[in-house]
Amino acid sequence: MALSGTIAASGLSKAPSPARVDWVDYAKGICIVMVVMMHSVLGVEIAAGQTGFMHVAVAFAKPFRMPDFFLISGLFLPLVIDRDWRTYLDRKVVHFAYFYVVWVTIQFGFKAPAFAAETSWREAGLLYLESFVEPFGTLWFIYLLPIFFVVTKLTRRVPPPAIWLIAAALETARISTGWTAIDEFCARFVYFYSGYLFAPYVFALSDRARNHPALALAALATWALVNAGLVALGASEWKIVSLALGFAGACAIITMGTLLARAQWLNFFRFCGEHSIVIYLAFFLPMAATRTLLLRAGIIADIGTVSLIVTIVGVIGSLAIWYVALRLNARFLFERPQTFWIAPKKAGPVLQAAE
Repeated sequence: MALSGTIAASGLSKAPSPARVDWVDYAKGICIVMVVMMHSVLGVEIAAGQTGFMHVAVAFAKPFRMPDFFLISGLFLPLVIDRDWRTYLDRKVVHFAYFYVVWVTIQFGFKAPAFAAETSWREAGLLYLESFVEPFGTLWFIYLLPIFFVVTKLTRRVPPPAIWLIAAALETARISTGWTAIDEFCARFVYFYSGYLFAPYVFALSDRARNHPALALAALATWALVNAGLVALGASEWKIVSLALGFAGACAIITMGTLLARAQWLNFFRFCGEHSIVIYLAFFLPMAATRTLLLRAGIIADIGTVSLIVTIVGVIGSLAIWYVALRLNARFLFERPQTFWIAPKKAGPVLQAAE
């Protein structure tokens, strides 16, 4: 499978990897901003007991926000799935497990006093241990990714159409056990596996959008109207419809990322895509702090405006934390130390999906 698309050009990133595909970073950037927006907006609205204008944007993005993220996460898997198990587990399991352990400990450290005040420190400690079985807070995505990677490699001998049909059936079945890992696996694996299985077609879609921008814009406008209409009618949650909207939205974000990359507009989104793991891991702290400060101060009455500010601070604040960590030589927060590698680190380009 060839890596279609032009290589990420210079911009906010000082040293982009020579193997980076520009539209993938744009698409990932859009996705991670939508993730921060969702958590920021819903958090503000729950705390304030009312909704604002940003709620519309969150509702519009719900059908495709996570499907697109998972689909993109599977795109580069065909290039590395043949690696030996030791290397594969190092890159696809230990990598994410390391960041989960580090950041679940950090998140829990901030929330533990409140948990202990409600129950006891013993119960808070048990809750921390439970987080290694039941994903904690916003970190469920990187908890689930290693499971997807392992399942995909283990089922390579099974006919891909059978795996895809089972995954699609699980999404449609609306499994609800109360366990995040199980429920989200059933709801999201079809998108990850589709990224892996249909990667050549995804890159071909990007190429067509790059070569026919006018047609791509018309398709985006049509999709936006249909998605918004189905969300407004409440039909976006229907079985089969949700699956279709997930794939349609993923294709739309891929097309949007391609057009932005073609024009080299909004490079901030590309930068966010290049550092999506940084934003995902660290946004909770500036988001929560800003939300608490603004709601307690009461300076801004409009909940939508508060939600927008919290979203912006969540994204920029996480990047600021990353920058400070680098300056203070605390790279272990965002870069896995050599001690925690179980396979030798080899020099070479870094693929977006491996981050």
